[in-house]
Amino acid sequence: MIAALLAAAVLASGAAALPPACDVEHPSGKDGCTRAAVDKLKMNQLQTMGSHNSYKMAIAPLEMATIRARNPKGADTLDYSHEPLTDQLNDGARQLELDFVYDPKGGRYASPLGRRIAPNTTPYDLSPLEKPGMKVMHIPDIDYRSVCPLLVDCFKEIRAWSNAHPDHVPILIIFNFKQDTVKVPGAVPLLPFDAAAMDAADAEVRSVFKPGEILTPDAVQGKHKTLRQAVMAGAWPSLKQARGKIMLAMDEDPATVAVYRGARKSLEGRMMFVNTDESSPAAGYITLNEPIAQHARIQAAVKAGLIVRTRADADTWEARRNDTAPREAAFSSGATYVSTDYRHPDMRFSPYEARLPNGVVARANPIDARP
Repeated sequence: MIAALLAAAVLASGAAALPPACDVEHPSGKDGCTRAAVDKLKMNQLQTMGSHNSYKMAIAPLEMATIRARNPKGADTLDYSHEPLTDQLNDGARQLELDFVYDPKGGRYASPLGRRIAPNTTPYDLSPLEKPGMKVMHIPDIDYRSVCPLLVDCFKEIRAWSNAHPDHVPILIIFNFKQDTVKVPGAVPLLPFDAAAMDAADAEVRSVFKPGEILTPDAVQGKHKTLRQAVMAGAWPSLKQARGKIMLAMDEDPATVAVYRGARKSLEGRMMFVNTDESSPAAGYITLNEPIAQHARIQAAVKAGLIVRTRADADTWEARRNDTAPREAAFSSGATYVSTDYRHPDMRFSPYEARLPNGVVARANPIDARP
């Protein structure tokens, strides 16, 4: 009886009649799960998963011991790592996160404090940090090891994988712009992301990706007066049109977003969408990282046409407690992209992991997959 009522509610909401196990990236061709059926979905009517701080390598043991001696709880939140980006994409991750610092001259972050405090630490090649350009790292001086230290090298790896797999559902790459200096004596001062730095970030995107490979705000806005108007009018491309594309989004505070937007009405000429509230003329993407507390807001944003990212877990706490409640709330919220640090369990803690039900790469959005 309950199942019948749920099915009736889904049909009444106008959701696409796709079976729960339908992988919209690789449709089976059975029971309505066909390429023709799934390709009619708009790209914001999907749900897929990815990784948080996707570039992050484990902190070396001696350096972690130093951190833990000073701040045990802080050390716990940093005690995770990820595979190389190509391996994550092969494993089904369709959202990646890259944090970076501004380093136009090169060498600014090439002598991390953590290595100076623990001189016999595990080897790590610091030579890429001598080159000019954005450097990908979590916390300069402390949590600096990255599977791709140069942002452009991360882009090259993602682009190569994307070109080799042209049928993939849209990949979302989220960025944090690191500019707050670590409050530790001897830490290197971070450079602010001013207008020149913002232009440099966009230039690094353009230096790797070719026109048409990135789904830009302008491409979605089209002839609409603002990006928000376009999104509310359903202007996202269909899955058929969006396969093989990559979308970029800045996940930052309002002040940083304002610098990136400048005097623009929305995001004209920019490469990235921005995390902004639902009423902004630049609204198209929003980060809502608390799937339980923000469950209703996530659902409302999804139904309004925004692409939403939330998290299934954070700071290692869910894995340590094997707490699946935030994960399940993230799935049921309808968030377009759900991020995790545990696509695979860390058995030091528990068997906790976060993957979509039925093991699919992507599925029709559970709350908004109207045909």
